[in-house]
Amino acid sequence: MPAPVPRQRAIPAAESGPAETAPTAAPMTPEVPAVRAENSDTAEPEPASGSASGSASASGSGTNLTLLVVEDDPAGALSIPELLDPAGKPIRIRTARNLTEAERLLTDDVHCILLDLALPAGRPGAGDGAGAGDELATLKHILRLAPRHAVLALTRSGDAEGGAEAVRVGAQDYLFRDELDARLLSRAIRYAVERKRADAAQHQLTESRLRAQENARLERGLLPNPLLDGSSLRFAASYRPGRSRALLGGDFYDTVRTPDGTVHAMIGDVCGHGPDEAALGVELRIAWRALTLAGLCGDELLSTLQQVLEHERADDEIFATLCTVDIAPDGRRAGLSLAGHPAPLIARAGRPAELLPYESGGPALGLLPRARWPRRQVELGGAWSLMLYTDGLIEGRVGDGNRRLGQDGMVEIVRRQFAAGLYGESLLEATVNEVRSLNGGDLTDDVAVVLLDRLRGSAQQRS
Repeated sequence: MPAPVPRQRAIPAAESGPAETAPTAAPMTPEVPAVRAENSDTAEPEPASGSASGSASASGSGTNLTLLVVEDDPAGALSIPELLDPAGKPIRIRTARNLTEAERLLTDDVHCILLDLALPAGRPGAGDGAGAGDELATLKHILRLAPRHAVLALTRSGDAEGGAEAVRVGAQDYLFRDELDARLLSRAIRYAVERKRADAAQHQLTESRLRAQENARLERGLLPNPLLDGSSLRFAASYRPGRSRALLGGDFYDTVRTPDGTVHAMIGDVCGHGPDEAALGVELRIAWRALTLAGLCGDELLSTLQQVLEHERADDEIFATLCTVDIAPDGRRAGLSLAGHPAPLIARAGRPAELLPYESGGPALGLLPRARWPRRQVELGGAWSLMLYTDGLIEGRVGDGNRRLGQDGMVEIVRRQFAAGLYGESLLEATVNEVRSLNGGDLTDDVAVVLLDRLRGSAQQRS
């Protein structure tokens, strides 16, 4: 578990760099870092490292960079020259003699760490539980201690292999101890900070992609898998959520065949377009399937679904429209119930597509506590295609004005598709694409369409 990074203190740690106690003071140019106590009144504010970009955020701004040097050299042989950032401002230097001190000095205003790999990992005050035989134990501890900070590894002269191994472990770069000069070290610090910032951005992007992929798998798993085994009816569906980069919206549908041979189909629409509405739609669909397989239909089914909605919705103003159809085993007639939903479209052999007549439907679910939903018997005929849809298909605009497509416009489109010989998924795709084209682009509302076909051949076989 990474060690916690302490928050910035009221009095920053000891630093070397330009004096800030008086405006007229000349800057110090130490060859060996001088240690001084900085007054909190003269401390310059620095960006916090708690964000995704963390300590790397100062490289692209006018804020001074701060370097934390972690080395254990009592003789003071390590010489840090005066360093300047790209804007010509001095890079502030802070020194720690062991890992315990480094943890104390690692405040939010530090942007880069220069770590001497020769710092013993097993001595008191430096250990983190790593084995003494691990030459990179100190580096690994620093990386756990400061996961958002850029790290430069300092190796002995000519130890390129050790430096490369430090980079493989997690450092942004390595430098040779006896080759430090102002130009090389300043550039290495800037590059390390930028590289850490780029790594953090790439890590965020990767996490976002993985999260999006996981959400997509979850949403696909919530879409229905029709249960029509043993039925001669053909099933097709089209689903397009209105939310950007989503696979699931507030519209929902399902189709099942019960043991008596009846095919039940349903389509619904929860008001709204967010993830809460999508989740409620999934709950209603699953409840509908369970209740249908349990033998409920018509008013009894819709009354129970309203109870589910009332218990599961986040707001009392949320409602859902619903259309249910139960098709008799012989395929020639069906029971139809509407809860504030537009009537289905039917296309019979030799006749143009039209809307099923239905004037006595009930209100949307969730509007009236003791509402009733009458079930109407409709004749389908021998061969037919029945299309259930949500209002997203009919509320798109036509042209540049405010005129809506409406049910009549949708019927005309479907008639043309049937006349062109399209059926099933091809018909649904062509219909939705034409509605989208008339709208001048993507539809803002969710769109769900279900198509059930009883072809003439299957009708003759069953009659």
